[in-house]
Amino acid sequence: MHNQHREKLFSLFDDNQNGVVFIQGAETMYRYATDYEFPFRQESNFWYLTGVNEAECSLVLDLKKEEYHLFVPERDAQYAVWHGYVKTKEQYQEEYQPDHLHYRNDILKVLNELKPETVYCIDDEQAEFVEDLNRGFNVETEALVDALTYCRALKTDWELDQLREACRVNDLAYLEVMKSIKPGMYEYEMKAIFNKVQIENGLMQDAYNGIFASGVNASILHYVVNNSRIKEGDLFLMDSGFECNGYASDYTRTFPANGKYNDVQKGIYNSVLAGMDKVLDSIKPGVKMEDLHLLAARTMMEGLKDMGIVKGNVDDMMEENIFALFFPHGLGHFLGLDTHDVGGYPKGVDRIDRPGIKFLRARRELLPGMVITIEPGIYFVPAVLNPAMADPEKNQFLNTEKVESLLGFGGVRIEDDIIVTENGLENMTNVPKKVDEIEALMKG
Repeated sequence: MHNQHREKLFSLFDDNQNGVVFIQGAETMYRYATDYEFPFRQESNFWYLTGVNEAECSLVLDLKKEEYHLFVPERDAQYAVWHGYVKTKEQYQEEYQPDHLHYRNDILKVLNELKPETVYCIDDEQAEFVEDLNRGFNVETEALVDALTYCRALKTDWELDQLREACRVNDLAYLEVMKSIKPGMYEYEMKAIFNKVQIENGLMQDAYNGIFASGVNASILHYVVNNSRIKEGDLFLMDSGFECNGYASDYTRTFPANGKYNDVQKGIYNSVLAGMDKVLDSIKPGVKMEDLHLLAARTMMEGLKDMGIVKGNVDDMMEENIFALFFPHGLGHFLGLDTHDVGGYPKGVDRIDRPGIKFLRARRELLPGMVITIEPGIYFVPAVLNPAMADPEKNQFLNTEKVESLLGFGGVRIEDDIIVTENGLENMTNVPKKVDEIEALMKG
């Protein structure tokens, strides 16, 4: 399957050019100056091209011959004592099927034999490594990044299957947490339940530092302390996912700790859900992510207006960016080997300089084979809303009494993982998001 990724990359370079791609894989990382090893996770571009999730490897792609050279570490007996089995070159060859296999200390020898006119690298650090080997090499650091970004933005069938499996297990983990939560438990207990399901299903690597936020903590977009006690009447916002062969899941659900939304919680939640539904109904090839963001924002503002939390003309609210007071982040991002995957901003496309939407992590027309998250939300953040209530231009759109009463509310976010298809979308997330379905699940 990874040979298809290499073939895709080869196709983007000029035929018969005398150049090579050079990428170093990840090294084992340690905590500060200790011997504590962090769990190993391969650098995503290297993993994409090789399928190798082992430390201290490198690759060279010969662009003229379209051949793949893999460089692996030469281990000794002492390594086996501390770290485990040492693979032979034959075992590396059988597992990863490179055209040529070498030990890592042969990188300079191979490059000298290939005599490339250009060595394409992914960053300045790796370019400096090549230059330190031989100052005669001409290195380039832009073309490879652009090419890999293009390749990774459009998923192969195999990649989509890894994402589907990550989502299948994520479904199970979310359902288990939603059925287990009770007021009086701690946020970290929910994380423990979630992680247990992932590991029981063979997924060992979290895709990001998960958010398990109760009550007011849900207004913190990247809350990761996860140590508060869950109180009666709290909403619980959970945003977490694991990887399958490097490919991430990334959901969010917001549900009542006691299993029943109150009227205010239900109103705010349904405003977010309406924004989500409008966006999902609109996804198809050719649609722009920024247009979907504004569609979600407008729909959520209509919901808040119906609740009497904001007032005035919704067109005026959009014009004055009032939506960003409650929806301060982007609607979604690309998803793949990284949670915030590459490809969201094509070369030459800049962020929109406008509150809220400037944090949108993807600004481009959608194409079949792209994988994105859709994650609208409404939050009551005192640091944002208190200055707005003191600003006459913004305050005219706010029902101050209601807004003040909700400053301890927290927030609501709903997030699904989406494959863009020829005719619309495939939603890989299969966790209830309608109020009655969530309450029925939690009731048991």
